[in-house]
Amino acid sequence: MWGTMGNTTTVTEFILVGFPNSLEVEIVFFVVFLFVYLVTVLANTLIIVLVYVDCNLHSPMYYFLSNFSFIEISTTSTVVPKMLANVLSEKKTISFAGCFSQLYFYFFLVAAEFILFAIMSYDRYVAICHPLRYPTIMTGRVCNQLVLSAWVGGLVMILPSAVLRARLPYCGPNVIDHYFCDSAPLLHLACTDVLFVELNDLVVSLVLLLGSLALTAASYVWIISTILWIPSNQGRQKASATCASHFIVVSLGFGISIFIYLRPPQMNSVHLNKILSVLSSIVTPLLNPFIFSLRNEQMKEALKRTLCKLLGMTKQAGKP
Repeated sequence: MWGTMGNTTTVTEFILVGFPNSLEVEIVFFVVFLFVYLVTVLANTLIIVLVYVDCNLHSPMYYFLSNFSFIEISTTSTVVPKMLANVLSEKKTISFAGCFSQLYFYFFLVAAEFILFAIMSYDRYVAICHPLRYPTIMTGRVCNQLVLSAWVGGLVMILPSAVLRARLPYCGPNVIDHYFCDSAPLLHLACTDVLFVELNDLVVSLVLLLGSLALTAASYVWIISTILWIPSNQGRQKASATCASHFIVVSLGFGISIFIYLRPPQMNSVHLNKILSVLSSIVTPLLNPFIFSLRNEQMKEALKRTLCKLLGMTKQAGKP
């Protein structure tokens, strides 16, 4: 839909193409994505609840993990509900304000997540390389400040880009070949020179992705070198186990995002971008809670304890 401002026609809403297909296939997509979304929200919520209710998980590592799970829920919730609504809708539209709100919150959460990756790797570095000083370094106040820095950092880094995009003129067409208001497809619809915005995006992406990646990689270099010096096999295995889940999740997050946002323009492909975005915004948030919980003995023990407590409470409530 277009509106008129003076002699200029402006876009008031965008059409999200999504995954165009027959009605039967789109219904299958709807059922699959709805199931994945519900499992993602439930699994990540379970981690947050376990960290909150189980005193054995009241440590910096699990505090950061609960924040990470909250970010995962929020990230997938910015895109999936609207995508599901559009799958079964004929119009498949999103308002101008809704589009830029979705774009901002999605990338704000992604930025906060990458900063949190670096924070979590620093936490593992201190725990393994300086175990005796760990309680005095990773105090509650420090942990709160680190988490706040992730949220504020994401806010500060993404807000200028979102404002620049929202102020660009969009005079048609208004069709976004994606399932959400992603950065590059939206920028292609602007009817003006966007070189400055593209340069700003490149700088932000380089600082965010490569900066957090460098900090994460440096932490893991120290972690691996320290693990190799541990004399016993059991000690090495225990130290490795505390980092393995985080390393897998970080590798997935950085690998997919760097390939999407930092690869050369000649490698751009609409369909490939959609697939990679599905992996980043839908599949990865689903896998992460299972990666952390299935590989973590403390999480599994906390789940067992919580279930036993709930069963005990249920039996007590059922007695006359």
